[in-house]
Amino acid sequence: MAPLEGMSIIKVMKEKIDQTLRRGWTTGACASAAVKAALEMLWGGEVLKSVSIILPRGEVPSFDLASFKRGPDWIEVGIKKDAGDDPDVTHGCIVNARVSESSSGVIFVGGEGVGKVTKPGLSIEVGEPAINPMPRKMMTDLVNEVALKYKKNANIQIIISIPGGADLAKKTWNPRLGIEGGLSILGTTGIVKPYSCSAWIASIHRGIDVARATNLKHVAGCTGSTSEVAVQKVLGLSDYAMLDMGDFVGGMIKYLNKHPVDRVTVGGGIGKISKLAFGAVDLHSKRSQVNFLKLNDLCVNAGLRDVSAANTALEALAIAGPKLATLVAQKALDSLNLMVKNNNIQVSVIIVNRSGSVIAKVGI
Repeated sequence: MAPLEGMSIIKVMKEKIDQTLRRGWTTGACASAAVKAALEMLWGGEVLKSVSIILPRGEVPSFDLASFKRGPDWIEVGIKKDAGDDPDVTHGCIVNARVSESSSGVIFVGGEGVGKVTKPGLSIEVGEPAINPMPRKMMTDLVNEVALKYKKNANIQIIISIPGGADLAKKTWNPRLGIEGGLSILGTTGIVKPYSCSAWIASIHRGIDVARATNLKHVAGCTGSTSEVAVQKVLGLSDYAMLDMGDFVGGMIKYLNKHPVDRVTVGGGIGKISKLAFGAVDLHSKRSQVNFLKLNDLCVNAGLRDVSAANTALEALAIAGPKLATLVAQKALDSLNLMVKNNNIQVSVIIVNRSGSVIAKVGI
């Protein structure tokens, strides 16, 4: 599949998803709504049941308050995150914002369940709570807006917390990105789009950023957890070198072309690596298929058995024998070399079977 064809398929799928699935709200949007409600109650005195905010692209969602606490000089509001139809691990969590007046400006503090940045390469400095730039801007703008309304100085400390966030973070990419102890407060638009390809690719980009910032010379992107475990063991790479590539080999290589490292390895099972071997840049079953005609040609030219009647790449491997895995790996390596525009990047391919054993490796 040519890159442009892959892009077209992704665009069509994205449009269909937008039409049929319910979108949700990011942790950044929830935190911002909680801040606004808390400030309204701190300075206005009225207890609210819901609050509306304006998102960066002009949408005006309304959020019901899930909780409310008052202290001697602070107000805390909780908003329950609704991720819509996206399989987001943070769906249903409570995002709390506690506000109190500070001595100077807007100060962000990470409370329970909000991670801390421990590695360079991200958009937040090491040592800071993992509250991304756009949510910080949204909350700062709301502080200024509500301060103007009540004729107050816009000097506020904001403590963001997510009960249970430390456990939820273990199911995310945060530990691999060097964000420890909890979740990130994320979102550039405030909206969670279901099954977002762009969100996954953005996480790959951040993984590459962290790897480069920590001077790692070799990274690996794998299609799933089984291949990832095997590849990491074979190569002896750290967790920070392992990119959650999934099906987005094209997105990973495209970013590496502009933000290179010395070496990159792609790992996966025979099926997905067979797709890569014949030019697929997105390895998802809905967006690319194994080309059995070309796979059979590969076998015939190498003197292996005919696999034209095979229904899966795994069946083709069983028919043709283990040599087919090496042929597919080499063909995939050729495809990667065509995709890589930076001649200083060395690429390699590892194929892993379902039990986690390496059955082919080339370029290593």
